[in-house]
Amino acid sequence: MLLLSVQFIFAQAPKPKTINIENSDLVEVNQVLVPDGILLTGNVKVNHDGVVLTCNKAYFFQKENYIKAFGNVQLVQGDTLFLNSKYAEYSGNLKKAFATGDAVMSSPDATLRTDTINFDRNVQQVFYNTKGTIVNKDNTLVSKSGRYYVEEKKFQFLTEVTITNPKYVIKSNHLDYYSNSGHTYLFGPSTITSKANYIYTEKGFYDTKKNLAHFLRKSYIKYDDRLIEGDSLYYDRNVEFASATRNVKITDSINRGIVKGHYAEIYKLKDSMFVTKRAVAINLIEKDSVYIHGQKLMVTGKEGERILRAYKNVRFFKIDMSGKCDSIHSNSKTALTKLIGSPILWNGDNQITGEVMHLIGDNTTKKLDSLKVLNNTFLVSRDTLGTGFNQVKGINLFGKFKDGKLHDVDVIKNTEVIYYMRNDEKELIGINKNVSSKINLILENNAIETITFYNKVDGDIYPEADLPENARKLRGLVWRGDERIKSKDDIFTAEENELNDKLVQEGKDEEATNKDVPMKVRKETLDYDKKKSAIKPVKASTKTKK
Repeated sequence: MLLLSVQFIFAQAPKPKTINIENSDLVEVNQVLVPDGILLTGNVKVNHDGVVLTCNKAYFFQKENYIKAFGNVQLVQGDTLFLNSKYAEYSGNLKKAFATGDAVMSSPDATLRTDTINFDRNVQQVFYNTKGTIVNKDNTLVSKSGRYYVEEKKFQFLTEVTITNPKYVIKSNHLDYYSNSGHTYLFGPSTITSKANYIYTEKGFYDTKKNLAHFLRKSYIKYDDRLIEGDSLYYDRNVEFASATRNVKITDSINRGIVKGHYAEIYKLKDSMFVTKRAVAINLIEKDSVYIHGQKLMVTGKEGERILRAYKNVRFFKIDMSGKCDSIHSNSKTALTKLIGSPILWNGDNQITGEVMHLIGDNTTKKLDSLKVLNNTFLVSRDTLGTGFNQVKGINLFGKFKDGKLHDVDVIKNTEVIYYMRNDEKELIGINKNVSSKINLILENNAIETITFYNKVDGDIYPEADLPENARKLRGLVWRGDERIKSKDDIFTAEENELNDKLVQEGKDEEATNKDVPMKVRKETLDYDKKKSAIKPVKASTKTKK
């Protein structure tokens, strides 16, 4: 039988270094007071592996490599950490310290005051489970417990913590604070309250020195009159600027309006807002919502003097009314909305066109009051039972609204009409074709109820058989019924809806993937001290005159 002997060699852990007594005014052995220990009294100073501990009196247990310190205790680790207290214990074998009684931990960037502090040198962490106050330049942090990572210069709080700054107050249950940079990482429900606004986030970054922030996950910024929401929010407190990306929603509580899109910029101090990427403004008028869409939306001006501008391929919709134009300019102070560039308006089944089109509201009643169409005006609708078109043509059109619907319309100057007349049984009586200087239309339920002709009326009512097809259309008529916007969803193009679906899905996927993943620590946080040390002071050169 062949026997193989295997020898295992275990690496021995390095033997703990011994606590060294560097100074004590009096050294004595007192078995009654300090069994198996040494009593050190007066200007006590001991050293252990780079840590220096000083105090008024100490019990040193040489066998256990352990010391208990009393009165004016200070533990110093290089120039990175100073721990002061009335009482402390330190184990040389475990390299752990315990301090209590007005305990104060100081680092180059912050000071912690609490009742009891623990310091584990093996992992370079300080932790406490009693109420603590941390002062770091303009910031004061108060928490029930916390942990300090010496090398990272990071405070971590997993219970209630409050940061008080002259400009705001941050509250959170989970917060990481880097004392050198002032960078704050928020996890879970957190709030930032100031005179300017109120911010909520469940995952965010805040630079307390530069007052710059980035928020994710169910975040919003609330001003007195506006609520800003989005998957990603950037905020600059210095100039009160915010930008939002993906699933953006801005709610105007005073004017009862909402603006949506997938990118927005808000300049609070300038009362200015810019929204794009499937942008839509929704305003409540007479218990009905008006939807306005453009490639770009701009809202400027303070409350009561607000101006809405929509650019490029603008479309809008409300019940009984919709339209298209190149751009829109709407002024809340004058209650005037201008449809600019090839405007077309659908009021019920009526198609209205002209070179200039204005919608005028009533600021007192907050209702739509009147319509003005100038130059080459057309009002057209399909005959309800036939294939023809009821047509009214003139230079200008002036209309009045009743209960949100166009009711009384005057068409003036060089007016022409082709109208299919039917009796109560909907039978065609004839086709009215004439010209006059003015026409008045009364509409009920968005359909022409009566027509009145004024001055120099010239025309007749023709039997259908007597009026050829080519005479049944006024010159310049263009029927655009296939372009009519019939719902709020029709204001968007297929490409815009495709983009919206893509961005919404991206948001859902990101939420599912990163739901419980903390915000990644930024490079500028990790490299903060490296960046500072890289900046070297410039020495002034001196020259000696000869």
